[in-house]
Amino acid sequence: MSADEGFELWDLKVEVVAPEGAKIWCGAKVGDYFELRGEMLHLPPGQGMSIYSLASVLPLLAAKQRQTDPNDWMSTDAEIACPDPHCPSRLKITRTKLRRFNHSETTAVPLGDNNADI
Repeated sequence: MSADEGFELWDLKVEVVAPEGAKIWCGAKVGDYFELRGEMLHLPPGQGMSIYSLASVLPLLAAKQRQTDPNDWMSTDAEIACPDPHCPSRLKITRTKLRRFNHSETTAVPLGDNNADI
């Protein structure tokens, strides 16, 4: 493993937020959350998350884990609306810890593989 194959990703906390007293239709409660550490999603014991709420936020998580330009909306916007148009809840994404990974520990494709072009 060479020293130059490392990269950093943010760990994320995704938490249910809503106006005080709001009726939340998905079964979540304000303060419910999950954490994303690397590619692994962790829920606290005994807590669930609606698959519809999860589906609304999943496409954004990989981008939120990466360093972004301070002027990019991905750096400033942190709340994702519930997919139910009648529900006032949101999922708030917070970057919590910068974690270092090594390329060779995350993929079988070696660095410098000319077939790995995007």
